[in-house]
Amino acid sequence: MQHTHISAHHNLLDLHLGEVWQYRELIWLFTRRSFAVSYKQTVLGPAWLVINPLLTSLVYVVLFGNIAKLGTDGVPQLLFYLAGHAVWSYFSACVNNNASTFTGNARLFGKVYFPRLVVPISSVLGAVLRFAIQLLPALILLVYYVAVGRVRPCWALWPLLPLLLAALGVMGMSVGIIISSLTTKYRDLQVLVSFGLSLWMYATPVVYPLSTVSGPLRTLLLWNPVTAPSELLRRCLLGVGGVPGWSLVWSGCFTLAAALIGIMIFNKVERTFMDTV
Repeated sequence: MQHTHISAHHNLLDLHLGEVWQYRELIWLFTRRSFAVSYKQTVLGPAWLVINPLLTSLVYVVLFGNIAKLGTDGVPQLLFYLAGHAVWSYFSACVNNNASTFTGNARLFGKVYFPRLVVPISSVLGAVLRFAIQLLPALILLVYYVAVGRVRPCWALWPLLPLLLAALGVMGMSVGIIISSLTTKYRDLQVLVSFGLSLWMYATPVVYPLSTVSGPLRTLLLWNPVTAPSELLRRCLLGVGGVPGWSLVWSGCFTLAAALIGIMIFNKVERTFMDTV
């Protein structure tokens, strides 16, 4: 008599990329769904992606530029804050959107099978789409200030833009899915995510340039893994900013470590999370 034994083969570092690729249409479907749902039943719709950063940047101009008198390395204030806000919004969206991967999709995961990694990937793609729209006002201002000679982007570094955005996206997704995996048991973390991201923003040169910070505080900021890609993006777009090589290497190592830990925890939790959610 022939026996067939069926079992699940799980490797904590297995990404199942071939299977994910087979479900690429589902990734695009989830991306479109999240984008459409975000602005459903709103009067202005996706226009909020432009209005919100404009209003926020104007507040930054008043608070940090005019009242606090923080410098912007010679870059026009509104352009400086628009670019910084777009980059941070992209990273924080990658974290926030993935921090509820399991709890927010429990019903869907319990009804039908598909590679669970599809959801985090679609969240990052949605953040990329929003980032592209949010960056439009900054790019319009950039063209103007380049034309009048007030800003000189570092054109030679522009080929690095996709790599830097990918690194920030992977970092944000990895941190997000680690949080999501932990919140299946510890719901308190969901409350702390927004607060933690707010503190993290002020620990990153977003509303101020790194050049205005010196001493031990500067070193501490350089250990922030988001500082290096943020400053390099600013260098590419605005021609100012920069970090020492060790900070960039540390950021890369942190991203790799977060991705590996995130994959391991994600693969472990997806087997049993329905019992705890």
